[in-house]
Amino acid sequence: METHKTSLIVLLLIVVFAVIHSGGAALRIKAESIIGPRLWRLCFVVLSLPSAIILISYFLAHRYDGIRLWNFQANSLVLIIVWILTAISFLFLYPATYNLLEIPSVLEPKVRLYGTGIMRITRHPQAFGQIIWCFAHTLWIGSSFTLITSIGLILHHLFAIWHGDRRLAQRFGEEFMKFKKDTSIVPFVAILEGRQEFRIKEFMKLSQLGILIAIGVLWWSHQYINIAVKTFNSSFLSEFFN
Repeated sequence: METHKTSLIVLLLIVVFAVIHSGGAALRIKAESIIGPRLWRLCFVVLSLPSAIILISYFLAHRYDGIRLWNFQANSLVLIIVWILTAISFLFLYPATYNLLEIPSVLEPKVRLYGTGIMRITRHPQAFGQIIWCFAHTLWIGSSFTLITSIGLILHHLFAIWHGDRRLAQRFGEEFMKFKKDTSIVPFVAILEGRQEFRIKEFMKLSQLGILIAIGVLWWSHQYINIAVKTFNSSFLSEFFN
């Protein structure tokens, strides 16, 4: 019963995050016209960031709940594959074209159509970064709880792909239709079909180097992250959800 409870809770947390994230994106144009892009971005971050932190913390604290479907953690090859996939997922999740200064509204947030860098590979890099991350962590952990969480997150990001294309089509019209024609949803399809070309120089940026450094730090700090998450879960999440 406790296993079913944690699975239902994580699905609920995914739904809450999805509603805030996709709902906020849908309201962006209207909200910006009322309160301005900077204030709207701050409101969006204040709502979405805590929901993401709670979701991630709950997942980490309960990732081994349920039935252990498989266990490859003694296999060194699987370990290497998992970390390679994780590194790739972060390179997709945080593309070099993303302007980080717009998150805290240091620069005025703007919606743009990017046609370079990671966008040549897929026009939805964050969605596929999350999908790769889910696959890697499900492979490593092998629990039914993690599998259910991954399915929930993947379904949300598949919806986000459709929702994102729909919003961009409404906002940019013919400009987006040309962008859509020149790019692909599935990674590398546009390149293989000759609609795009891979340019390695577009990935030689400090932001990408920073991501690789962050991956190395995460590798080193995993044991300490686990301790912190367990403490956070026992002191806050357990009381909140029990």
